[in-house]
Amino acid sequence: MSTPHNAAQPGDIAKTVLMPGDPLRAKYIADNFLEDVTCFNTVRNMFGYTGTYKGKRVSVMGGGMGMPSIGIYSYELYHFYDVESIIRIGSAGGIGDDIKVRDVVIGMGASTDSNYAEQYKLPGTYAPIADFSLLRKAVEVAEEKNIKVVVGNILSSDHFYNDYDKTNELWKKMNVAAVEMEAAALYMIAARANKKALCILTVSDHVFTGEALPAEERQTSFREMMEVALEIAE
Repeated sequence: MSTPHNAAQPGDIAKTVLMPGDPLRAKYIADNFLEDVTCFNTVRNMFGYTGTYKGKRVSVMGGGMGMPSIGIYSYELYHFYDVESIIRIGSAGGIGDDIKVRDVVIGMGASTDSNYAEQYKLPGTYAPIADFSLLRKAVEVAEEKNIKVVVGNILSSDHFYNDYDKTNELWKKMNVAAVEMEAAALYMIAARANKKALCILTVSDHVFTGEALPAEERQTSFREMMEVALEIAE
């Protein structure tokens, strides 16, 4: 049953998987939020854990950086391990003027500069979007917990270092809230598999103001985002 990237066996992984990019963040969630935890994967140090949260069985696994990486892990989870929902929880760079460091952003849609959708041979431009049922639950949970969230369009970029320095200004004109590197691929893979996906982000830095959180705080301080994701796990 194991794949080249995942050592899990049948039944090791829950129906809902929380997927941070950083495998150490997956470990942090397992250590601090889950009970009765077992580790199902250490291949390439992409740690995966299954435990319970308020009696619900939940898994958490790293997904790596960029669309090719999350593409591999999410495809295998959906197709080989019967996972129904993947909730990406990660950091993002703020773009919009109303976006602040530590804000929680939920990606209703994920624009992209990637050619990832080319594999589907579609006769047009595909618009990757979140699963509405997960999106609605996330907003409801945030409201119950008095957590301010911004719901809107995000950018999934192939470029962390972009040679064209006006790129973010152009996306800002289109009212894109924040930039990250994985959601568009996750949304495409979920759609093709007829499964569910959602991306919940915490703004770790702002592209235009220069404000930023230190790396250590990015790993451990995104508590509000983690709690929302855990509450909506099915």
